[in-house]
Amino acid sequence: MHRVTITLDDDLMEKLDAIIAARGYQNRSEAIRDLARIGIQQTAAHANNEHCVGAMIYTYDHSKRDLPRKLTQNFHTHHDLSRATMHVHLDQDQCLEVTILDGKANELQHFADHIFSERGVRYGRLVTIPASPDATGDGHHHD
Repeated sequence: MHRVTITLDDDLMEKLDAIIAARGYQNRSEAIRDLARIGIQQTAAHANNEHCVGAMIYTYDHSKRDLPRKLTQNFHTHHDLSRATMHVHLDQDQCLEVTILDGKANELQHFADHIFSERGVRYGRLVTIPASPDATGDGHHHD
């Protein structure tokens, strides 16, 4: 193990302490190690264009002209990446969709970028994880 000293501003420290309390970490070092692993996995997967699984989450206004048709067309164009979609009506106009994706990291990001850039899509986020359980090689697993 290596000891590293870092400096964090008060706002960031407050947010880190909130994460520590919410997730039940034993100490700050444990939390920072875990957050570093997550960042390394995410960065490595995209840098190496690894095979990933992911969740694409977005909200959109279904009353926007032609948007449902455009979204459907995007999904048909990328049918090889999409495994399942859950659709939720949030209110009269707003919908939430969560799609499980499977493919190369860059392909998943490209697909998500197409969806998120459509006029009427209000919020979008792509979360990916390497499909291989030991992609980082650190042997760390959450059970």
